[in-house]
Amino acid sequence: MGRNDLPEQETANPERQETSRRRTEMRVRPTAAILPPANIQGNALMVVIAIMAFLACLTLGAVSMVRATAAGWQSQISREITIQIKPADGLDMDAALKKARDLALTFVGTKSGTIMDDAATARLLEPWLGADLQLDDLPVPRLVIITIDESNPPDFAAIRDLLKAELPQAILDDHRTWVDRLVSMARTTVWIGTGVLILVFTAMILTVIFATRGALSGNRHIVEVLHFVGAERTFVAHEFQKHFLKISLKGSAIGSAVAALLFATASLWQSNSRATPESEQAMALFGSFTIGWSGYLGIFATMLVIALLTTMTARFTVMRTIDEIDIVRSDPSRSDGLPPS
Repeated sequence: MGRNDLPEQETANPERQETSRRRTEMRVRPTAAILPPANIQGNALMVVIAIMAFLACLTLGAVSMVRATAAGWQSQISREITIQIKPADGLDMDAALKKARDLALTFVGTKSGTIMDDAATARLLEPWLGADLQLDDLPVPRLVIITIDESNPPDFAAIRDLLKAELPQAILDDHRTWVDRLVSMARTTVWIGTGVLILVFTAMILTVIFATRGALSGNRHIVEVLHFVGAERTFVAHEFQKHFLKISLKGSAIGSAVAALLFATASLWQSNSRATPESEQAMALFGSFTIGWSGYLGIFATMLVIALLTTMTARFTVMRTIDEIDIVRSDPSRSDGLPPS
């Protein structure tokens, strides 16, 4: 080799180095998702999940609202007892009311007593007997309201016996019947709400199963090719799981947000329209529309539970479908016994 060849080799080396550097800088083209990010089936499933989430959150909020209202009624009733005095011939009603109050306040566990005057009694009977009611013309019983200590209630039987001996026209009502009815109503409402939630979640899971099988049916050849070339089941399941997680999060977020907005709007309307006939009727029928922070946290938790159930259902469905593919591949004669995908 002569000296004249050295410059040619030196000039050729930079070209080879440049080619090697370009090959090193080559990047692998990113792979596309197995399932398309948006299609008709995915949009329909998102709408169904949104409706299911709305119904679930609506039921949860209604149950929380009824429980809070029943608890408020129960607490208010348990703080008071009522002494009812029936009118009788020759009975001084004012003196009888004061005597019943004083007798009740002699027991340990009573705090204060309030006699309902004629005006308060007339307002209490106004929805049934009309305005400008004259109590002297009607044999209307009168009431004494006694406030009691909830932590240390008095002996109701002893109060009842003393009133019967000293004032036969007096009847003690400790509201136990109403409290028992409210507790029973609250429990029944909770059980009904729980049953509705279970039905909603069951319908949602079945919907996700059918949607996942439909997506697998349309992309079964892709799953079979991936599985045939060595893709692990967890990889394929992860792709489907990620796809349905996005759909379920969008749908559950929309449904939960609509339910939360509905309760917030109803609560705002009720707070701004107090002392109106519409608000009073709504309050009498449904109680307060305020569900509190615990109710909104429950709505958020319901959204997460729906997304989690949807994701896990999709994963289990994909894993089962891949197992069916393995069974058919090992024994094609058993394909008739498998459910259609």
